[in-house]
Amino acid sequence: MKKWLFSCVSVLFLFISCQGKSPPPQGKQEGLPAPKVIVEKAKETQEEPLPLEVKIKLRRNGKDNYSWEISGSDVNQILKVNEKLRKQLGGEQPR
Repeated sequence: MKKWLFSCVSVLFLFISCQGKSPPPQGKQEGLPAPKVIVEKAKETQEEPLPLEVKIKLRRNGKDNYSWEISGSDVNQILKVNEKLRKQLGGEQPR
């Protein structure tokens, strides 16, 4: 009885293992389709440059008049700040 059961189980395993592995037909050899590769360019983000630094020394005298000293590296930025201070404070910067 044991030999008969062992034989049946062996045949069953042999049948299951051979069933999934059939050789491909000789005339038609189809390769796997080539994988599609999509290459994206890295998006370079341009960061806004830091605003130019302008240093202002503001002074007020006893007559409630304002004067200031402006220093910085960009002349255009200094002129813009000077004009803004003149409009807001109404003071005249001595030359």
